[in-house]
Amino acid sequence: MTTKDNIWPAPAKINLFLHITGRLDNGYHTLETIFQFLDYGDSLKFEINGANSILITPEVPGVSLSDNLIYRAAMLLKPHAKTNAGVVINLSKILPMGAGLGGGSSNAATTLVALNLLWQCDLSVDDLAQLGLVLGADVPIFVKGFAAFAQGVGEILTPVSPPQPWYLIVWPGVSVATADIFNAPELPRDTQPIELKQLDSAILKNDCEKVTKNRHPEVANALDWLIQYAPAKMTGTGSCVFGQFESEQAAAAALLDLPTTMHGFVAKGINKSPLMATLALHK
Repeated sequence: MTTKDNIWPAPAKINLFLHITGRLDNGYHTLETIFQFLDYGDSLKFEINGANSILITPEVPGVSLSDNLIYRAAMLLKPHAKTNAGVVINLSKILPMGAGLGGGSSNAATTLVALNLLWQCDLSVDDLAQLGLVLGADVPIFVKGFAAFAQGVGEILTPVSPPQPWYLIVWPGVSVATADIFNAPELPRDTQPIELKQLDSAILKNDCEKVTKNRHPEVANALDWLIQYAPAKMTGTGSCVFGQFESEQAAAAALLDLPTTMHGFVAKGINKSPLMATLALHK
């Protein structure tokens, strides 16, 4: 990837577990999770111009411009620009929406990080993460770019270095609305908080999994299939599930057996986002 291309990665993430520990008066949930990146995701190309306008291409089906997190991220950053804040952003989208892989949040974070440089905004990483939190609880992890134990609403991040295995990611072909799962009356909201030092001995689970499985039987079917091959979990609020493998070959072999009603890909877990390497190339 060359600097002149201005092509920036927006990697997927998975949640190695997800505990819901409470709910705040503003409706946000407090949680604990470990975020890890995948070496797989979307990419964005930025073409800076003097038009003082922001154009996203192609349009994301079913998402208005005002709701597009890429556009909203650029608009948040625009007042800080020290150059003509015009840009055409071309999105190469391969991550499914409503899948628990953080695609929209990652797109927003990549937009903040790239335009901070290209528009000469000179904001710190912490400033960008704070801006990103306005867009969604997952955005700060993508801005900061390291695997982390997350607390609070997802903004309190402690770097961790979990194993970096190969995963088979299975998408059962359905979109899950995060808000629907977090607003579900039956969602557990009282999991006892743990400390970082307890991670190795704690029983870790995804508190959203049962709710999502009950509302989306396709997710339950995907888990039932994948668990035949490897330990399987759901990421985020779904709909994707992931199985951990010792080698790329083992994950690829399982992928060959994937039912035609499901979709999947093999990816490596990584503890440093490729966005950071791209940022270093451009500096």
